[in-house]
Amino acid sequence: MSWIELSRDIFNPNKGCYPGHRPVENLIKNGILILDKWSGPTSHDVVSYVKKALELNKAGHSGTLDPAVTGVLIVALENACKVMPALQGLDKEYIGIMKLHKNASIDAVLKDFLGSIKQTPPVRSSVKRQERERKIYEFEIIEKSNRDICFRVKCEKGTYIRKLVDDIGKKIGGAHMTELRRISAGRFTEENSYSLNQIKEAYENWKKTGSDEIRKMILPVEEATEHLGKIVIKDTAVSSVANGAVLYTEGISRYENTIKKNDLVAIYTLRGELLALAMSLTDTHKLRKKSPIAQPTRIILQKSA
Repeated sequence: MSWIELSRDIFNPNKGCYPGHRPVENLIKNGILILDKWSGPTSHDVVSYVKKALELNKAGHSGTLDPAVTGVLIVALENACKVMPALQGLDKEYIGIMKLHKNASIDAVLKDFLGSIKQTPPVRSSVKRQERERKIYEFEIIEKSNRDICFRVKCEKGTYIRKLVDDIGKKIGGAHMTELRRISAGRFTEENSYSLNQIKEAYENWKKTGSDEIRKMILPVEEATEHLGKIVIKDTAVSSVANGAVLYTEGISRYENTIKKNDLVAIYTLRGELLALAMSLTDTHKLRKKSPIAQPTRIILQKSA
């Protein structure tokens, strides 16, 4: 990452709020949770439980987990739901157990399931059942016990692991998945996750005693865009961008020079607040004076945030 500075601007201390200093009541409505989903409920059900626990009107999840699957589920809270497009393309990592239908060596066939593979979504899926290409970055056998194989797989979003195991089984005499846990989504890992009970208890303690334990569980909405190209704008440009106007170079303080045309990018204020998601209108290494750089697509920042 390389930053290009166009002007040395200092933020107005009377405007905005550094994300780490937001009052808890604002953080709850402008944050994301890394929830440790348990086996049983659907992802939609889990989101409903979160809304009830935190007394919210709106929440949403990124990356559905089947009812029996556990692990990392990113939940956006209230206003942070607007940032969902930034979370939908994250790579995923899982640990699971497959049971072989007969004694067989799996190692020899794994090379056929690395890199780009073809998958047809299972019958019980929320997408159209047509063949599509997905990437498997890593597939590691962790442990073998008779016909039970513990494995770790890192893959592109939208990969069906149950289908992957089934396809591997077709080459070795049959196999099916018995357990699966998502251990990461992008840079969000199970080490950053919390159970619903932990979140609920921390929220109730905050309401009763003012305890700020809830702060470590709810991440500022800005955390959802760490992987995106970033543009920092001057205070004088905030109002126009917040109203959906195209951002021109005159309104920029600094930017990353690795942004490509049509990239989804994050527009930040000088205080480090996420103002908007936007579509890049140019390759930033080709940027010229007085030229358009980005078109806002979703305005994130609220005056009260």
